[in-house]
Amino acid sequence: MSVFTGIAFDTCTAPSLSKMTAWHGKSPYGAAAVYIGGRNRGCAQPQLTSSWVRSVSAGGWKLIPIYVGAQPPCQTSGNPERITAANAASLGTTDGADAVAQARALGMRAGSAVYLDMEAYDSGNKSCVSAVLTYIQAWDRAAHARGYWAGFYGFTSSSAAAIAAAHATTPDLPDALWYAKYDGTASTTTGFPFSSSLWTGHRRGHQYLVNQKETYGGVTLTVDRDAWDAPVALV
Repeated sequence: MSVFTGIAFDTCTAPSLSKMTAWHGKSPYGAAAVYIGGRNRGCAQPQLTSSWVRSVSAGGWKLIPIYVGAQPPCQTSGNPERITAANAASLGTTDGADAVAQARALGMRAGSAVYLDMEAYDSGNKSCVSAVLTYIQAWDRAAHARGYWAGFYGFTSSSAAAIAAAHATTPDLPDALWYAKYDGTASTTTGFPFSSSLWTGHRRGHQYLVNQKETYGGVTLTVDRDAWDAPVALV
C-alpha cells in the first residue's frame, strides 16, 4: 500500500502530460484522481494511457484511480449500467474485476487502491440501499481477491452515509472512504461527518470544493479539491 497525505485534485478528463508537468511543484497539489473505467464513466480519456501513468508518476505525482460502477436503482439519472436486486452481486463481481483489469492495464499494480464512484441516491429507500450494499460488497471482494485495496467515493448525505451506517454489521465494505462534503475545509478530520472511529489510519479523502478554475505554471484547469490521507496507486 502507498499512502499520500496532502492536497489532491480531480477533474473529469485527465490533463495532458505537459499540463501535469506544468502544475507539479507550482500548484499545491501532489496527487490527482483519474477515471480509469466503468460503463458510467462520463468523460473520454485520450491522455490516460500506461505511458502517461508512468510519466506523471516519474514526475512526482501520486494517482488516485476511480471507477464509475453501476449506479443505484432508485437514482434519477440516465446512466446505462444500473444495479437491481437481482443483478447486484453478479454485477458487483464483474465490475470489481474489471476495475482491477483497467488499473493493471495502466500499470497500477497490486497493492493499489481503486475507488468505486457511487453517486447520490435516496438512502431512505431500504430496498435500494440493500441492493447497493450487495453490489459494493461484491465489488470489494473482487478487488481484494486480486490484491487491490477497495476504496469508495460517495456523498455524506447519501451514498457514503449508507456505508457508514452499515459499517458495524456488514462485512466487505470499503477499506478507504473518499467523501464529498463541500464545506471548504481542507481536512479529513475536522468536520468528519461520521463516527471518528471509522476509516482511521490513513484511509480518508475529502472532496471539499468543486469547479475551481486555477492557473499554475501558465496552465489553467478547472478542478475539484480534495484533502487526502489515504491509499493511492502503486505504479
